[in-house]
Amino acid sequence: MQVTETLNSGLKREIKITVPAGDMEAKLMARLNDARDKVRINGFRPGKVPVQHLRKMYGKSFMAEVVNEILNDSTRSIISGRGEKAAMQPEVIMTEDEKEAEKILAGGADFEFSLNYEVIPAIEVKDFSDIKVTRQVYDVPEQEVDDQVKRVAESARSYEPKTGKAVEGDRVSIDYVGKIGGEAFAGGAGTDQPLVLGSKEFIPGFEDQLIGTKAGDEKQITVTFPENYQAAHLAGKEATFDVTVKEVSAPGALEINDETAKNLGLESLERLREIVRGQLENQFGSMTRQKVKRQLLDQLDASYSFEAPSKLVEAEFNNIWAQVNRDLEAAGRTFTDEDTTEEEARAEYMRLAERRVRLGLVLAEIGEKAGITVSDEELQRGLFEQVRRFPANQQQEAFEFYRSNPEAINALRAPMFEEKVVDYLLGQITVNDVKVGKDELMADDEEAETATKAKAKPAKKASSKKAEAKAEADEAAAETEEPKKKAAPKKKAAKEAE
Repeated sequence: MQVTETLNSGLKREIKITVPAGDMEAKLMARLNDARDKVRINGFRPGKVPVQHLRKMYGKSFMAEVVNEILNDSTRSIISGRGEKAAMQPEVIMTEDEKEAEKILAGGADFEFSLNYEVIPAIEVKDFSDIKVTRQVYDVPEQEVDDQVKRVAESARSYEPKTGKAVEGDRVSIDYVGKIGGEAFAGGAGTDQPLVLGSKEFIPGFEDQLIGTKAGDEKQITVTFPENYQAAHLAGKEATFDVTVKEVSAPGALEINDETAKNLGLESLERLREIVRGQLENQFGSMTRQKVKRQLLDQLDASYSFEAPSKLVEAEFNNIWAQVNRDLEAAGRTFTDEDTTEEEARAEYMRLAERRVRLGLVLAEIGEKAGITVSDEELQRGLFEQVRRFPANQQQEAFEFYRSNPEAINALRAPMFEEKVVDYLLGQITVNDVKVGKDELMADDEEAETATKAKAKPAKKASSKKAEAKAEADEAAAETEEPKKKAAPKKKAAKEAE
């Protein structure tokens, strides 16, 4: 086998490989001789089939197997033998001339092919001692636990139907149809929708107009969607809702005791408090970790400057760009609505893709040097955790998908590996803990503001710093953002601890 480097420019490589016809012939004959003792052909005793007869029958298919074997084995061995790591699966270029291909399969010509690939650049892991980060720590007070327990208990409060008029605090069951300009709009209808008056669950003005209604009443409500309403085609517009009140119920006493906890499936009020506190601590702890991680990655990004493999950057950009367009389409918005252009947005997200790839390679190198791995047990736990997010009737199907799809498993392993590398780095650098209040932890500074936006939604006139911060935006931060009025007329409330 002759190996010749035909391109070495930056990270790009092209290797030409020539396997002489004589070597191909030898590999083919070895296969034919091996098959001679195994095949059964009418008219010949076992092991007595002439090799030339076998060649006439199976020569081309066996030679095709030889070609595939050479491609699979040589690709790995040649690149590793050069001390290189391919950024992605190399592109294999072979002759497209049918006559030439026939000669190769017949053993009458050398087998020539080329490998095109990009290498992962050599990364020298630097000293971490100069990296310093500030970890904001928020101690959840008992009052906050009490308030959250009260909100959870509200979900278990009993209601009894009443015949009188609805007052604030009552629960009504309604059917409604929303219209703009006399035409019903998508997502503006609901049936048997429960609504506690005064809960501010629906857009402003809606609940107030239901006070004083009673079961059987039909009422037309007029409201104006907020200017910052997520659905751009509804934002700022006046709408009418034809509402039918089907039932009015008065609330029972709000009790917060062991019986309330049992109604929620827990053994005691103390256990409910433990769960609520744990959820709050995890929620704010996730925000703390994400801020620390952004500081760490920002400093790593500033410390490492190298060319990232273009194919990896392109693949990352395509993923980001697809999400950007999905988010815009779902929100009914355009790049103009975001005070940018498609060209500017493309450039912004290309920089984000380059940063992600570069940091990913740095973390991978640090992890490899530190001997960090994701064990099978850890991967199994991660798999079960991922599958649990699916509806119960889809969990087995999801489990089978991951078990039979190596790429999906690798996609699951990658973030687990990254978090372990981050944990390792946090043990190597200087971390200063600072006690802060909730407002400070959730402060809408530039990073936090970016983090709470939809993952790939273009920020208005976003700086590259904002786009980069979005790479590490954590879903926990987004979930603690003040609820936005999304569905019409209902808005999504912050998820209560349950």
